[in-house]
Amino acid sequence: MNTIQSAAAEQKQASKVFSIAMDGLFIALTCIITFFVQIRLPFAGNGGLIHLGNVPLFIAAILFGKRTGALAGGIGMGLFDLLSGWAIWAPFTFIIVGLMGFSVGAVTEKHKTFFWNVFAIILACIIKIVGYYIAEVIIYGNWLAPAGSIPGNILQVVVAGIIVLPIIPVLRKGLK
Repeated sequence: MNTIQSAAAEQKQASKVFSIAMDGLFIALTCIITFFVQIRLPFAGNGGLIHLGNVPLFIAAILFGKRTGALAGGIGMGLFDLLSGWAIWAPFTFIIVGLMGFSVGAVTEKHKTFFWNVFAIILACIIKIVGYYIAEVIIYGNWLAPAGSIPGNILQVVVAGIIVLPIIPVLRKGLK
């Protein structure tokens, strides 16, 4: 193997290691921040909560793409559900929040402007509302009660968007 091929192989290996490290970091951050920064909603029909776990999820998806976003969302928040007494929600969370992270990453991988970041977060909000509405219908067997969770789901995503959108350009510059 010549020197150029060897250098290319080393760079590819380093890139894989970096990706795995970022995946693990954002899975952990999403789980931990969901755990420690949350407010339980006493008025929600299912006793839901508002948390800041969407902040590292959106950062992961916007900066590192759909793969890292999907893993951070699905595994990070799915682990939170398993470890915090919300285990019945874990399969739904894995799919719904994994899809949120994937979607945000897919949109922002191709479009790196503020407008597209906002669009991606709005898309994630729609996925969250529809996904958890369907999950609650399945869990509770009621078509009306899940509507009580919609304001909390919107608030979670809006607050995360307000935090994430202004810091993404700064973080992006730091990665260059």
